Amino acid sequence: MHLLGFSSLCSGLKMKTYLPKVNLDQRKWHVIDANGAVLGRLAVQVADILRGKNKPVYTPHLDAGDFVVVINAEKVRLTGKKETAKEYMSYSGWKGGEKYSTVAQVRESQPERLITHAVKGMIPKNRLGDQLLTKLKVFKGDKHPHAAQVPAPLKAAN
Repeated sequence: MHLLGFSSLCSGLKMKTYLPKVNLDQRKWHVIDANGAVLGRLAVQVADILRGKNKPVYTPHLDAGDFVVVINAEKVRLTGKKETAKEYMSYSGWKGGEKYSTVAQVRESQPERLITHAVKGMIPKNRLGDQLLTKLKVFKGDKHPHAAQVPAPLKAAN
């Protein structure tokens, strides 16, 4: 069958893209306790909820995800030699302005940054990704200021 015959057969068929109605009032809040959870597995779970991949109305170019509150960020676990070998780099923009810090240093000063950095690497690097990151709330300790939103507890992936 040549191309002309095939195109004439398919000209009557039209594909339609399904666009779900994303109701912003229907967004749920989830709270995840990172105590003893492995960082990478936790980050995958959080990224999927932020994107809305756990919902049947998931669409790659729309923000259909929920809010996620992560508590006990300082108690997250890293496997293998990552606790000593992994380094985080920050750059001031000036020549020679690179600073490296180990996981132990980051855990001591800003433990929220461990989870935020891991989740940020798993979402799109565009305006949609920036919008998704605003729905992630990470806190040191087991207290958080989002009790009024009545977040549903979720078990962290081991």
